[in-house]
Amino acid sequence: MKITEGLDYYFNDEGKMVLTAHYLLNRGYCCGNGCLHCPYDYVNVPEPKKKALLDARKRQEKK
Repeated sequence: MKITEGLDYYFNDEGKMVLTAHYLLNRGYCCGNGCLHCPYDYVNVPEPKKKALLDARKRQEKK
């Protein structure tokens, strides 16, 4: 499967590759790593990391 920069991923200010929600939706499941754009509400991320990620997402949405 070929991935496309800008659609499936981008590079953040630190030079790290970040997968987009588009790519993650096409993959079809939460990998449990806490991806920034996880469209699955971190369903496979263990606690307490899951709660921290969801709280951070809520704070970001309020901005």
